[in-house]
Amino acid sequence: MSLQPIRNPEIKCKQIFINNEFVDAVSGKKFPVINPATEEVICEVAEGDKADVDKAVSAAKDAFEIGSKWRHLDASRRGRLLNKLADLFERDQVYIASLESLDNGKAFNFAMYDVSSAINVLRYYAGWSDKVVGQTIPSDGSYFTYTRHEPVGVCGGIIPWNFPIAMFTWKIAPALACGNTVVIKPAEQTPLTALYAALLIKEAGFPPGVVNIVPGYGPTAGAAISEHHDIDKVAFTGSTEVGRIIMAAAAKSNLKKVSLELGGKSPLVILPDADLNEAARIAIHGVYFNSGQCCCAASRTYVHEDIHDQFVAKCKEIATKRVVGDPFELTTENGPQIDKEQFDKILGYIESGKSQGATLECGGTRVGKSGYFIQPTIFTNVTEDMKIAQEEIFGPVQSIIKFKDINDAIAKANKTSYGLAAGVMTKDISTALTVAHSFRAGTVWINTFMEGGGAHCPFGGFKQSGIGRELGEYALHEYMEVKSVIVKVPVKL
Repeated sequence: MSLQPIRNPEIKCKQIFINNEFVDAVSGKKFPVINPATEEVICEVAEGDKADVDKAVSAAKDAFEIGSKWRHLDASRRGRLLNKLADLFERDQVYIASLESLDNGKAFNFAMYDVSSAINVLRYYAGWSDKVVGQTIPSDGSYFTYTRHEPVGVCGGIIPWNFPIAMFTWKIAPALACGNTVVIKPAEQTPLTALYAALLIKEAGFPPGVVNIVPGYGPTAGAAISEHHDIDKVAFTGSTEVGRIIMAAAAKSNLKKVSLELGGKSPLVILPDADLNEAARIAIHGVYFNSGQCCCAASRTYVHEDIHDQFVAKCKEIATKRVVGDPFELTTENGPQIDKEQFDKILGYIESGKSQGATLECGGTRVGKSGYFIQPTIFTNVTEDMKIAQEEIFGPVQSIIKFKDINDAIAKANKTSYGLAAGVMTKDISTALTVAHSFRAGTVWINTFMEGGGAHCPFGGFKQSGIGRELGEYALHEYMEVKSVIVKVPVKL
């Protein structure tokens, strides 16, 4: 099978998906989808809002009713459906990755990785479908007590634009494995791969109403999901600011369950005994991966003062050679930023770094005259009070900060409202574990960053980086309710 990208993939799905059918928005509205590499309109997609969410929720609610085809389906059959969907993803992986590159601007090689990751997630939760079990519990007296792990019900998922197809599977796979039904809102910037996945969901044989997809904007379609009284759980990946809005809406409506995977400002600590070549490679990968548009990006790089200058020189050498350009070129490492708003925001942070006294070592400007491309950027002489050290930039900007000793590094690393990820580079495993255990973060990498993990590894944050976990066995608990059943056992003498 060819792994060459399809430069102009046909756009096959542009409507809302409800009850296994593609339909226009109730309002008839459409919105443009922009190619961030060219700033040109790819197509127009149906713009869902509250009326469409209501229809989708009604379909999902009907599909979840006791006696429905989905509720009567054996757990092992749910697993087979998820595996069938994974097979279809695998069959169409080049097309899906090409669509992702077109829609998101992601370098094709990385888009292929995301599709592969999505396939792994589907297969992982397919395996869990018939292994969601309760317990028998000893009870005082003549009682037989056991627990059932039951599906929550209708689950809303609101997914981000930075990893569209991967996040789609992070939301639907554990929910479906547990027997729930779902209503998904893809990001308005990147709806195309989720809508194509809807076509594959129907082909795989999922009953109508089990998966529904409503593209639209956050303040309309997203808000309708968060506020809906017939949605029993909402899962969101995105900014902390929006996470607060969703949590408040869930509380004001029906106290639906909430899981939030939010922002980050992740530290990577480089100790003086680290392999500097490897440390520089990992640091650059950790901050520039996906054009810096990653919630767990290692955007704060803490370097021991004894090796600071050597480390900076190595990072500059790698960063200035990083290939920024056409996502469909196989040599490209950084594609464009997602849209003009994000592009301008990143350039604004770069200007703030310069105006607040940080030293611009490389990058800092636009690449080319069209498309939202930004050079990989490195700042040194960064202090903790600067905006670039405190706020999530979500772009290819690395802040390198000196530290004196381990205690200093840990204190600085933890001095943030976020707690999504962290990393440490050292040859001393005792030191590595001491530092790792001291970080207040949901994921800690030792001698690597943004590598490893996978479908089986839970992901989520401390503090304002979120609530709950995605992936792994832990994610299943977000989509289940625990019911205790107590049976009186007659005693015969």
